Amino acid sequence: MKEFSKAQVFTAIKTPFSRDGAIDLAAFDRLVQRQIEAGIDGLIIGGTTGEGHLLNWDEHVMLIGHTVHRFGDRLLVVGNTGSNNTKEASQATQHGFAIGMDAALLINPYYGKTSPAGMVAHFKKLLELGPAIVYNVPGRTGQDISPSIIAQLQGHPNLLGLKECAGTERISGYEAQGIPCWSGNDDEAHKSRHEGASHGVISVTSNLLPKAMKTLMAGKNETLNGRLQPLFAWLFSEPNPIALNTALAMLGWVQPVFRLPYVPMSKEMREKGAAILNGLSDLGELTPAKVLEDSDFLVL
Repeated sequence: MKEFSKAQVFTAIKTPFSRDGAIDLAAFDRLVQRQIEAGIDGLIIGGTTGEGHLLNWDEHVMLIGHTVHRFGDRLLVVGNTGSNNTKEASQATQHGFAIGMDAALLINPYYGKTSPAGMVAHFKKLLELGPAIVYNVPGRTGQDISPSIIAQLQGHPNLLGLKECAGTERISGYEAQGIPCWSGNDDEAHKSRHEGASHGVISVTSNLLPKAMKTLMAGKNETLNGRLQPLFAWLFSEPNPIALNTALAMLGWVQPVFRLPYVPMSKEMREKGAAILNGLSDLGELTPAKVLEDSDFLVL
């Protein structure tokens, strides 16, 4: 609990793929090493950004275990073991804790949804298994985890806090009640941290600029926050992680391989993204971004 209470930036780390369709562990390790060198506090493994929904559970659990084994002494490892199926989430969460993850990231049941009472029961069942961050992202699940639902979970010894995408006002209210929150929106993270008293951010952008995201959380910096807004907007101009996958490929940090249903951004959007990335080169974190051709990408 003490370690999590001090954590300001978690990176929702990308899962890279090789041309045979397997997880590219060598590329993954390089990405993680960059995070460690930047002083990132922890990683979300197999989250939305890490395409956990496109991994089978063997891949998913393997990647959590690999991260714990290689890097668990230097980072907090949070495994995304949530699911819309409580039994499936329970099994995955048990496996995650058995291989050493520090905490689970738990989403509410999506698509099929459930009642508020069902949501409470879902989370209570999973919180019995170990420390967890509850993840509220109505734009993806189609259902808000309301403050009245969180009130029924508050005080549970295994509730570490929330990844909250409903904005600064919601975060501020929770923090005032002593419920730790990490913003799930990079474009609002600076405001949520310095006006809403959030603990920090669970970030997509920190895959690219971990030091910059650390700086935004460590102290108020309107200039840097303003400079990053075009990148934030581009990264979320299509459903995450399409733009991030495209950016990492253009930087040469991962192979340009996509798993369907994700496909690369158009060349016009790649050109826009490369210009934004190259315009941030003075921050000292990025290699030159090259606009790739459509034929450079492999979609599996």
